[in-house]
Amino acid sequence: MRITDLRCVVYEGECDHDGPYYGDRQVRPTDIYETFRIKEWGREDNLPFEMAPGKLSITGRFLYVDTDEGVSGLFGPIGLAPAILALQMKSLIVGLDPLATNMVWDVLYRAAIHGRKGTPMLAISAIDCALWDLKGKVMGQPLYRLLGGPTRTEMPAYVSALAYPVDPDFVAGQARRFAHQGYAGQKWFFRHGPGEGKAGLNKNLAMLEAARSGAGEDCAIMLDAWNSWTVPYTLEFAAAATRWNPAWIEEPVLPDMLDQMAELTRRSPVRIAGGEHEYTRWGFLDIFQRKSLDIIQADPMWCGGITEMISICALASAYGKTVIPHGESIAVCAHIVASQPPDLCPLVENLEKFNTGWQHFLVDPIKPVSGKIRLDDRPGLGLVIDETKVMRQSLLS
Repeated sequence: MRITDLRCVVYEGECDHDGPYYGDRQVRPTDIYETFRIKEWGREDNLPFEMAPGKLSITGRFLYVDTDEGVSGLFGPIGLAPAILALQMKSLIVGLDPLATNMVWDVLYRAAIHGRKGTPMLAISAIDCALWDLKGKVMGQPLYRLLGGPTRTEMPAYVSALAYPVDPDFVAGQARRFAHQGYAGQKWFFRHGPGEGKAGLNKNLAMLEAARSGAGEDCAIMLDAWNSWTVPYTLEFAAAATRWNPAWIEEPVLPDMLDQMAELTRRSPVRIAGGEHEYTRWGFLDIFQRKSLDIIQADPMWCGGITEMISICALASAYGKTVIPHGESIAVCAHIVASQPPDLCPLVENLEKFNTGWQHFLVDPIKPVSGKIRLDDRPGLGLVIDETKVMRQSLLS
């Protein structure tokens, strides 16, 4: 069997949505500048566009790896920039054995000597995920079995409230609804950073207090600062936040500031999570050696794909760290978690609102039931395009 083609199909469609889709955006690193701080959601790549109240326009780019035996691997959706870069890598992999995923990954990594991190690694990740889907189809097995699972029949999920409003009254009500849905935890995203001083800090604390009030004492509350805080600000917040028992503070400083992250991990009374913006086993080895994080959140769509997640999970196990994969692709993350010991990978993330768009074109979107995810036995990743939802399609070139 040989790879004959790599193509990206762009699917376009529409769906209804109850109420406004975008609430408050999360704090961002550029918010240190007031010009950027006041901006709200714009038109975001790979996310639904609100055409009118209650109506979403959705574009999904899906990568296909074709073979001379008529079997194709599928992965997506992916962003425009990674899709373009992936197509530029086609000449490197045409003619290779698609089942030799380690070799294909190594060829792509060695060729991308200037792309060891960032968008080129997102492109390599997408190709790798499509190849694992293909491998599962050839072998007639779901991905989690190829990875050595399952270690359990169902997995608890936590819900991420990205793009929800952060007004305390709304947060309390929504947190109550999430808890009633059976989620093991819920993650809320800060809107305010150090540039807004004590007033912003108090608003962040009010959001946490409201989330705890609505969720109750038995539901874990996670918090995401999205690389936008400082060490003093994080420590001040953490000291005040302990009364509400948050499970972790995620990505409080920029991902390259590993020494600062290590200081926070050592000094903060609240655990520090991160890693979604780190890449490959070598990047995570640096994190482990510096003791920079309590909880590892590698994203298989970004860190180098499923091939790299295998190595990252092995490293984490050796260093005694917990891995809770960042959930841009709930399908891939669920398969990975299902293949690992529960104490190593205890949870699956569900980016609840954004999965509306990311899974729109799939026949059977993965949705937690009573806060848990159960995988089926379809081969590979189980991604099947629902042609009835496709209004237009084209090839990205």
